[in-house]
Amino acid sequence: MITFEQVKKVYESGGQKVAALNGIDLNINEGEIFGVIGFSGAGKSSLIRCVNLLERPTSGKVIVDGHDLTSLSVKEVREIKRNIGMVFQHFNLLNSKTVFENVAMPLILAKTPKEQIKERVHQLLEFVGLADKANNYPDQLSGGQKQRIGIARALATQPKILLCDEATSALDPQTTSSILQLLKKINKEYNITILIITHEMSVIREICDRVAVIEEGRIIEEGSVFNVFSAPKTKTARNFVSSIMNDSIPDSVRKIIEEHSGLQKVFRINFVGHSAGQPLLSQLAKKFDVDVNVLFGNITELQGIPFGNLIVEFQGSDKEILRALNFINQQKVSIKEVKAHAS
Repeated sequence: MITFEQVKKVYESGGQKVAALNGIDLNINEGEIFGVIGFSGAGKSSLIRCVNLLERPTSGKVIVDGHDLTSLSVKEVREIKRNIGMVFQHFNLLNSKTVFENVAMPLILAKTPKEQIKERVHQLLEFVGLADKANNYPDQLSGGQKQRIGIARALATQPKILLCDEATSALDPQTTSSILQLLKKINKEYNITILIITHEMSVIREICDRVAVIEEGRIIEEGSVFNVFSAPKTKTARNFVSSIMNDSIPDSVRKIIEEHSGLQKVFRINFVGHSAGQPLLSQLAKKFDVDVNVLFGNITELQGIPFGNLIVEFQGSDKEILRALNFINQQKVSIKEVKAHAS
């Protein structure tokens, strides 16, 4: 549905050239919700704005629904862009227009007959839960309501693709959750492909099927949300995952490990899917002459699959601990020793 082939975007400022995108190769499938995450200045805004040519790539190809936008005429691009809706971080509503008029604007610009506009706008306002706000003005709405109107406006021309540019970063957590649920509903009921950029890993976990991590204008990691969360390969991805997974060892636990280094063995056990529901520690205590002390742990759910980790102390002879470790490895559970001063 959306393909980037060696896309570069270079800006010139004060006689200097700055590369915002530096050879992006990326493929977003039809009907999926795809997230791009990165820190400020990583290039994610430039990337999403290349999809509808709000920013024209310096080189490379941006292929949308089979069309290379960089090779089309202005008129041809305009036709393709009717199939691309965009939701902005700060809503971009016209304060002098009513809610109805804001949602109707893309249809008015497309010279859609008035009766069709009226029908479509009322349908969309009903869909986003704001049918009673048609005659209100944006300054009479909450932030979440404004974003719902922005989403309704983006859907007005019945696009195949919805671009979300930090669509929830200006909202509180509860409102963010409701907006993400609305985007899920749009994806499911309208089969619209959604590309969302964000610096919030919680948004990626909540809504996306796949995710790419961007850094200094390059895609440094890409995969399913489950794979990236459960086994991040790059330092940047690990930092993002740690920010919401709460899998770092607390200082109080680390202090225990450091103070008793050499007197105990401490391990991190990762549980995935079916293994998360198994009474593994109970089985260890019954099968082996090993005492198991849980120091820290948590469990969450990623794309419907349980995932979690435990920091545990094993007390016993080296022989019995080794037997216990061999048993754990047979259960296809990941386990790694935690050393003092190591994370």
